[in-house]
Amino acid sequence: MRVLRLLAAVTASPRLLGARPPGPASPAAPVRVSPDSLSGAGGTAPAPDRPGPRARLRAWAELLRVSALFTVPGDALAGAASVGRRPGRGTALAVGASLCLYEAGMALNDWADREEDAVDRPHRPIPSGRVTPGAALAAAATLTAAGLALAARAGRPALAVASGLAATVWAYDLHLKHTKLGPAAMASARALDVVLGAAATAAPSTAPPAPRPAAARPAPSSALPAALALGAHTYAVTAVSRHEARGGSTAAPLVALAGAAALAGAVLRGGPAPGESSRTPAATEGLLLTAFTGAYLRTSAVPLLHAALNPSPPLTQRAVGGGIRAMIPLQAALATRAGAPLNGLAVMGLVPLARALARKVSPT
Repeated sequence: MRVLRLLAAVTASPRLLGARPPGPASPAAPVRVSPDSLSGAGGTAPAPDRPGPRARLRAWAELLRVSALFTVPGDALAGAASVGRRPGRGTALAVGASLCLYEAGMALNDWADREEDAVDRPHRPIPSGRVTPGAALAAAATLTAAGLALAARAGRPALAVASGLAATVWAYDLHLKHTKLGPAAMASARALDVVLGAAATAAPSTAPPAPRPAAARPAPSSALPAALALGAHTYAVTAVSRHEARGGSTAAPLVALAGAAALAGAVLRGGPAPGESSRTPAATEGLLLTAFTGAYLRTSAVPLLHAALNPSPPLTQRAVGGGIRAMIPLQAALATRAGAPLNGLAVMGLVPLARALARKVSPT
Protein backbone atom coordinates (compact mmCIF):
# COMPACT_ATOMS: atom_id res chain seq x y z
CA MET A 1 0.00 0.00 0.00
CA ARG A 2 2.85 2.39 0.91
CA VAL A 3 4.44 1.74 -2.47
CA LEU A 4 1.19 2.45 -4.25
CA ARG A 5 0.75 5.73 -2.37
CA LEU A 6 4.29 6.79 -3.29
CA LEU A 7 3.67 6.12 -7.01
CA ALA A 8 0.43 8.09 -6.92
CA ALA A 9 2.21 11.07 -5.35
CA VAL A 10 4.90 11.02 -7.99
CA THR A 11 2.46 10.94 -10.92
CA ALA A 12 0.37 13.73 -9.42
CA SER A 13 3.34 16.08 -9.04
CA PRO A 14 3.85 18.09 -12.25
CA ARG A 15 7.16 19.47 -10.96
CA LEU A 16 8.57 15.97 -10.72
CA LEU A 17 7.48 15.26 -14.29
CA GLY A 18 9.23 18.42 -15.60
CA ALA A 19 5.99 20.29 -16.31
CA ARG A 20 5.39 23.91 -15.36
CA PRO A 21 3.36 24.05 -12.17
CA PRO A 22 -0.01 25.68 -12.24
CA GLY A 23 -0.09 29.29 -11.19
CA PRO A 24 -0.20 32.73 -12.69
CA ALA A 25 0.22 32.19 -16.40
CA SER A 26 2.98 34.16 -18.06
CA PRO A 27 1.84 36.18 -21.03
CA ALA A 28 1.91 34.09 -24.15
CA ALA A 29 4.03 35.20 -27.05
CA PRO A 30 1.89 36.96 -29.64
CA VAL A 31 0.92 34.83 -32.56
CA ARG A 32 2.23 36.34 -35.79
CA VAL A 33 -0.20 35.97 -38.63
CA SER A 34 1.62 36.28 -41.92
CA PRO A 35 0.46 35.84 -45.46
CA ASP A 36 2.36 32.56 -45.46
CA SER A 37 0.41 31.24 -42.51
CA LEU A 38 -2.87 32.36 -44.00
CA SER A 39 -2.09 30.69 -47.28
CA GLY A 40 -0.91 27.53 -45.63
CA ALA A 41 2.40 27.69 -47.49
CA GLY A 42 4.63 28.23 -44.49
CA GLY A 43 8.35 28.78 -44.76
CA THR A 44 9.30 30.97 -47.68
CA ALA A 45 6.85 33.36 -49.32
CA PRO A 46 5.12 32.03 -52.44
CA ALA A 47 5.99 33.44 -55.82
CA PRO A 48 3.54 36.03 -57.14
CA ASP A 49 0.78 34.61 -59.28
CA ARG A 50 1.38 34.82 -63.00
CA PRO A 51 -1.32 36.67 -64.90
CA GLY A 52 -3.83 34.46 -66.62
CA PRO A 53 -4.28 34.18 -70.38
CA ARG A 54 -6.99 36.84 -70.42
CA ALA A 55 -4.80 39.34 -68.54
CA ARG A 56 -1.86 38.70 -70.86
CA LEU A 57 -4.09 39.09 -73.90
CA ARG A 58 -5.41 42.36 -72.52
CA ALA A 59 -1.88 43.65 -71.95
CA TRP A 60 -0.83 42.88 -75.51
CA ALA A 61 -4.03 44.39 -76.89
CA GLU A 62 -3.18 47.61 -75.07
CA LEU A 63 0.43 47.53 -76.21
CA LEU A 64 -0.53 47.02 -79.86
CA ARG A 65 -3.55 49.34 -79.65
CA VAL A 66 -5.68 46.87 -81.55
CA SER A 67 -8.65 49.25 -81.74
CA ALA A 68 -6.63 51.43 -84.12
CA LEU A 69 -6.02 48.52 -86.49
CA PHE A 70 -9.26 49.25 -88.31
CA THR A 71 -7.74 52.47 -89.65
CA VAL A 72 -5.18 50.50 -91.69
CA PRO A 73 -7.04 48.47 -94.37
CA GLY A 74 -8.59 51.59 -95.87
CA ASP A 75 -5.15 52.80 -96.97
CA ALA A 76 -4.74 49.87 -99.34
CA LEU A 77 -8.32 50.11 -100.59
CA ALA A 78 -7.94 53.83 -101.28
CA GLY A 79 -4.67 53.09 -103.07
CA ALA A 80 -6.31 50.34 -105.11
CA ALA A 81 -9.10 52.69 -106.15
CA SER A 82 -6.60 55.33 -107.24
CA VAL A 83 -4.96 52.99 -109.76
CA GLY A 84 -8.27 51.90 -111.26
CA ARG A 85 -8.20 48.25 -110.25
CA ARG A 86 -10.47 46.14 -108.12
CA PRO A 87 -8.99 44.81 -104.86
CA GLY A 88 -7.31 41.47 -105.40
CA ARG A 89 -4.54 39.26 -104.10
CA GLY A 90 -2.01 42.09 -104.14
CA THR A 91 -4.37 44.33 -102.18
CA ALA A 92 -4.85 41.62 -99.56
CA LEU A 93 -1.08 41.20 -99.24
CA ALA A 94 -0.70 44.97 -98.89
CA VAL A 95 -3.31 45.01 -96.11
CA GLY A 96 -1.49 42.21 -94.29
CA ALA A 97 1.85 43.96 -94.66
CA SER A 98 0.39 47.26 -93.46
CA LEU A 99 -1.17 45.64 -90.39
CA CYS A 100 2.12 43.99 -89.44
CA LEU A 101 4.16 47.17 -89.90
CA TYR A 102 1.58 49.23 -88.02
CA GLU A 103 1.64 46.88 -85.06
CA ALA A 104 5.43 46.76 -85.17
CA GLY A 105 5.40 50.53 -84.78
CA MET A 106 3.05 50.31 -81.80
CA ALA A 107 5.25 47.79 -79.97
CA LEU A 108 8.43 49.68 -80.80
CA ASN A 109 6.85 52.96 -79.71
CA ASP A 110 6.14 51.68 -76.20
CA TRP A 111 9.56 50.03 -75.97
CA ALA A 112 11.27 53.32 -76.86
CA ASP A 113 9.03 55.33 -74.48
CA ARG A 114 9.19 52.92 -71.53
CA GLU A 115 11.07 55.35 -69.26
CA GLU A 116 8.87 58.29 -70.19
CA ASP A 117 5.72 56.22 -69.74
CA ALA A 118 6.89 55.16 -66.29
CA VAL A 119 6.36 58.79 -65.26
CA ASP A 120 3.47 59.96 -67.42
CA ARG A 121 1.63 56.68 -68.08
CA PRO A 122 2.57 54.09 -65.46
CA HIS A 123 -0.52 52.07 -66.37
CA ARG A 124 0.87 51.19 -69.81
CA PRO A 125 1.79 47.51 -70.29
CA ILE A 126 5.58 47.88 -70.10
CA PRO A 127 5.96 50.21 -67.07
CA SER A 128 3.26 48.29 -65.23
CA GLY A 129 5.24 45.09 -65.72
CA ARG A 130 2.57 43.26 -67.72
CA VAL A 131 4.78 43.09 -70.82
CA THR A 132 8.56 42.93 -70.63
CA PRO A 133 10.66 45.34 -72.71
CA GLY A 134 12.41 42.43 -74.39
CA ALA A 135 9.13 40.88 -75.47
CA ALA A 136 7.92 44.18 -76.94
CA LEU A 137 11.15 44.68 -78.89
CA ALA A 138 11.06 41.10 -80.17
CA ALA A 139 7.45 41.58 -81.27
CA ALA A 140 8.40 44.75 -83.17
CA ALA A 141 11.22 42.97 -85.02
CA THR A 142 9.10 39.91 -85.82
CA LEU A 143 6.16 41.96 -87.08
CA THR A 144 8.47 44.06 -89.25
CA ALA A 145 9.95 40.94 -90.85
CA ALA A 146 6.46 39.53 -91.42
CA GLY A 147 5.27 42.76 -93.04
CA LEU A 148 8.22 42.84 -95.43
CA ALA A 149 7.72 39.17 -96.30
CA LEU A 150 4.07 39.78 -97.20
CA ALA A 151 4.98 42.82 -99.28
CA ALA A 152 7.64 40.80 -101.12
CA ARG A 153 4.97 38.34 -102.25
CA ALA A 154 3.10 41.27 -103.84
CA GLY A 155 6.05 42.18 -106.06
CA ARG A 156 9.24 44.20 -106.04
CA PRO A 157 7.54 47.63 -106.20
CA ALA A 158 5.47 46.76 -103.15
CA LEU A 159 8.54 45.50 -101.29
CA ALA A 160 10.41 48.71 -102.10
CA VAL A 161 7.59 50.85 -100.72
CA ALA A 162 7.20 48.61 -97.66
CA SER A 163 10.92 48.85 -96.95
CA GLY A 164 10.70 52.63 -96.97
CA LEU A 165 7.64 52.43 -94.73
CA ALA A 166 9.41 50.14 -92.24
CA ALA A 167 12.47 52.39 -92.17
CA THR A 168 10.25 55.41 -91.51
CA VAL A 169 8.45 53.64 -88.66
CA TRP A 170 11.66 52.63 -86.92
CA ALA A 171 13.26 56.04 -87.44
CA TYR A 172 10.22 57.76 -85.98
CA ASP A 173 9.98 55.57 -82.88
CA LEU A 174 13.69 55.52 -82.09
CA HIS A 175 14.59 59.13 -82.80
CA LEU A 176 12.41 61.40 -84.90
CA LYS A 177 9.41 61.29 -82.57
CA HIS A 178 10.95 63.78 -80.16
CA THR A 179 12.20 66.13 -82.87
CA LYS A 180 10.50 68.67 -85.08
CA LEU A 181 10.43 66.07 -87.84
CA GLY A 182 8.15 63.77 -85.84
CA PRO A 183 4.80 64.77 -87.38
CA ALA A 184 6.31 64.78 -90.86
CA ALA A 185 7.67 61.26 -90.33
CA MET A 186 4.27 59.99 -89.22
CA ALA A 187 2.60 61.68 -92.19
CA SER A 188 5.13 60.08 -94.53
CA ALA A 189 4.43 56.64 -93.04
CA ARG A 190 0.69 56.97 -93.67
CA ALA A 191 1.23 58.28 -97.19
CA LEU A 192 3.59 55.41 -97.97
CA ASP A 193 0.95 52.98 -96.74
CA VAL A 194 -1.48 54.26 -99.38
CA VAL A 195 1.19 53.98 -102.08
CA LEU A 196 1.92 50.44 -100.87
CA GLY A 197 -1.69 49.47 -101.55
CA ALA A 198 -1.51 51.04 -104.99
CA ALA A 199 1.80 49.36 -105.89
CA ALA A 200 0.64 45.93 -104.71
CA THR A 201 -2.70 46.20 -106.50
CA ALA A 202 -1.21 47.49 -109.76
CA ALA A 203 1.26 44.60 -109.96
CA PRO A 204 0.58 42.27 -112.92
CA SER A 205 -1.95 39.51 -112.33
CA THR A 206 -2.91 40.67 -108.84
CA ALA A 207 -6.32 42.19 -109.53
CA PRO A 208 -8.72 42.49 -112.46
CA PRO A 209 -9.06 45.93 -114.00
CA ALA A 210 -12.04 48.03 -113.09
CA PRO A 211 -14.65 48.71 -115.79
CA ARG A 212 -12.93 51.78 -117.27
CA PRO A 213 -11.58 52.73 -120.69
CA ALA A 214 -8.57 50.62 -121.69
CA ALA A 215 -6.31 53.67 -121.86
CA ALA A 216 -7.09 54.68 -118.31
CA ARG A 217 -4.74 52.46 -116.32
CA PRO A 218 -2.65 54.75 -114.17
CA ALA A 219 0.61 53.94 -112.43
CA PRO A 220 1.00 53.74 -108.63
CA SER A 221 1.95 57.42 -108.68
CA SER A 222 -1.75 58.11 -109.22
CA ALA A 223 -2.19 57.35 -105.53
CA LEU A 224 -0.27 60.49 -104.56
CA PRO A 225 -3.34 62.76 -104.12
CA ALA A 226 -4.97 60.28 -101.73
CA ALA A 227 -1.63 59.65 -100.01
CA LEU A 228 -1.06 63.37 -99.49
CA ALA A 229 -4.57 63.83 -98.10
CA LEU A 230 -4.14 61.09 -95.51
CA GLY A 231 -0.63 62.29 -94.79
CA ALA A 232 -1.87 65.82 -94.08
CA HIS A 233 -4.51 64.51 -91.69
CA THR A 234 -1.92 62.32 -89.94
CA TYR A 235 0.42 65.29 -89.56
CA ALA A 236 -2.27 67.28 -87.75
CA VAL A 237 -3.23 64.40 -85.46
CA THR A 238 0.41 63.74 -84.57
CA ALA A 239 0.96 67.40 -83.73
CA VAL A 240 -1.99 67.29 -81.33
CA SER A 241 -0.83 64.00 -79.80
CA ARG A 242 2.37 65.63 -78.56
CA HIS A 243 0.28 67.35 -75.88
CA GLU A 244 -2.01 64.46 -74.90
CA ALA A 245 -0.03 63.49 -71.76
CA ARG A 246 0.00 66.95 -70.17
CA GLY A 247 -2.36 69.06 -72.27
CA GLY A 248 -2.05 72.82 -72.34
CA SER A 249 -2.02 73.46 -76.10
CA THR A 250 -4.86 75.39 -77.73
CA ALA A 251 -3.03 76.17 -80.95
CA ALA A 252 -2.48 72.56 -82.05
CA PRO A 253 -6.18 71.56 -81.90
CA LEU A 254 -7.21 74.79 -83.64
CA VAL A 255 -4.72 74.27 -86.48
CA ALA A 256 -5.84 70.64 -86.81
CA LEU A 257 -9.47 71.75 -86.87
CA ALA A 258 -8.79 74.23 -89.67
CA GLY A 259 -6.86 71.57 -91.56
CA ALA A 260 -9.71 69.06 -91.27
CA ALA A 261 -12.19 71.59 -92.62
CA ALA A 262 -9.89 72.49 -95.53
CA LEU A 263 -9.27 68.83 -96.32
CA ALA A 264 -12.98 68.02 -96.30
CA GLY A 265 -13.64 70.90 -98.66
CA ALA A 266 -10.88 69.76 -101.01
CA VAL A 267 -12.27 66.22 -101.15
CA LEU A 268 -15.76 67.49 -101.98
CA ARG A 269 -14.57 70.06 -104.53
CA GLY A 270 -12.01 67.84 -106.21
CA GLY A 271 -12.77 66.42 -109.62
CA PRO A 272 -12.05 62.83 -110.71
CA ALA A 273 -8.72 61.47 -109.56
CA PRO A 274 -5.97 60.96 -112.16
CA GLY A 275 -6.82 58.12 -114.49
CA GLU A 276 -10.54 58.53 -114.14
CA SER A 277 -12.76 58.99 -117.14
CA SER A 278 -14.40 62.36 -117.63
CA ARG A 279 -17.89 61.02 -117.07
CA THR A 280 -20.10 62.75 -114.50
CA PRO A 281 -20.19 60.81 -111.20
CA ALA A 282 -23.45 59.00 -110.55
CA ALA A 283 -25.86 60.54 -108.08
CA THR A 284 -25.28 57.65 -105.71
CA GLU A 285 -21.54 58.22 -105.72
CA GLY A 286 -22.09 61.90 -105.03
CA LEU A 287 -24.31 61.14 -102.07
CA LEU A 288 -21.85 58.62 -100.68
CA LEU A 289 -18.97 61.05 -101.10
CA THR A 290 -20.89 63.72 -99.21
CA ALA A 291 -21.89 61.30 -96.46
CA PHE A 292 -18.37 59.95 -95.98
CA THR A 293 -16.83 63.41 -95.97
CA GLY A 294 -19.40 64.59 -93.46
CA ALA A 295 -18.63 61.61 -91.23
CA TYR A 296 -14.94 62.46 -91.42
CA LEU A 297 -15.54 66.06 -90.46
CA ARG A 298 -17.88 65.17 -87.62
CA THR A 299 -15.57 62.50 -86.17
CA SER A 300 -12.47 64.70 -86.20
CA ALA A 301 -13.79 68.24 -85.76
CA VAL A 302 -16.01 67.88 -82.68
CA PRO A 303 -13.34 66.52 -80.29
CA LEU A 304 -10.78 68.95 -81.72
CA LEU A 305 -13.10 71.85 -80.91
CA HIS A 306 -13.54 70.59 -77.36
CA ALA A 307 -9.78 70.25 -76.94
CA ALA A 308 -9.25 73.76 -78.25
CA LEU A 309 -11.75 75.18 -75.76
CA ASN A 310 -10.34 73.14 -72.87
CA PRO A 311 -6.85 71.75 -73.60
CA SER A 312 -6.86 69.30 -70.70
CA PRO A 313 -5.13 65.91 -71.10
CA PRO A 314 -8.42 63.91 -71.23
CA LEU A 315 -9.95 66.12 -73.93
CA THR A 316 -6.68 66.23 -75.86
CA GLN A 317 -6.48 62.44 -75.76
CA ARG A 318 -10.08 62.27 -76.93
CA ALA A 319 -9.23 64.57 -79.83
CA VAL A 320 -6.33 62.31 -80.81
CA GLY A 321 -8.58 59.26 -80.64
CA GLY A 322 -11.17 61.01 -82.78
CA GLY A 323 -8.50 61.94 -85.29
CA ILE A 324 -7.38 58.33 -85.53
CA ARG A 325 -10.91 57.05 -86.05
CA ALA A 326 -11.61 59.81 -88.59
CA MET A 327 -9.11 58.22 -90.96
CA ILE A 328 -11.69 55.56 -91.80
CA PRO A 329 -14.35 57.86 -93.31
CA LEU A 330 -11.59 59.88 -94.97
CA GLN A 331 -10.28 56.72 -96.66
CA ALA A 332 -13.83 55.87 -97.71
CA ALA A 333 -14.33 59.34 -99.18
CA LEU A 334 -11.06 59.15 -101.11
CA ALA A 335 -11.91 55.72 -102.51
CA THR A 336 -15.36 56.93 -103.58
CA ARG A 337 -13.88 60.06 -105.13
CA ALA A 338 -11.60 57.79 -107.18
CA GLY A 339 -14.66 56.01 -108.60
CA ALA A 340 -14.78 53.00 -106.25
CA PRO A 341 -17.82 53.47 -104.01
CA LEU A 342 -17.85 49.78 -103.11
CA ASN A 343 -14.36 50.20 -101.65
CA GLY A 344 -15.67 53.14 -99.67
CA LEU A 345 -18.60 51.15 -98.33
CA ALA A 346 -16.29 48.30 -97.35
CA VAL A 347 -14.06 50.72 -95.45
CA MET A 348 -17.00 52.34 -93.67
CA GLY A 349 -18.09 48.88 -92.52
CA LEU A 350 -15.09 48.98 -90.17
CA VAL A 351 -16.44 51.99 -88.24
CA PRO A 352 -18.74 50.05 -85.86
CA LEU A 353 -15.98 47.55 -85.13
CA ALA A 354 -13.46 50.30 -84.39
CA ARG A 355 -15.94 52.14 -82.20
CA ALA A 356 -16.86 49.03 -80.20
CA LEU A 357 -13.26 47.99 -79.62
CA ALA A 358 -12.19 51.54 -78.73
CA ARG A 359 -14.51 51.33 -75.70
CA LYS A 360 -12.37 48.49 -74.37
CA VAL A 361 -8.89 49.37 -75.61
CA SER A 362 -7.78 52.96 -76.13
CA PRO A 363 -6.36 53.69 -79.59
CA THR A 364 -3.81 56.13 -78.12
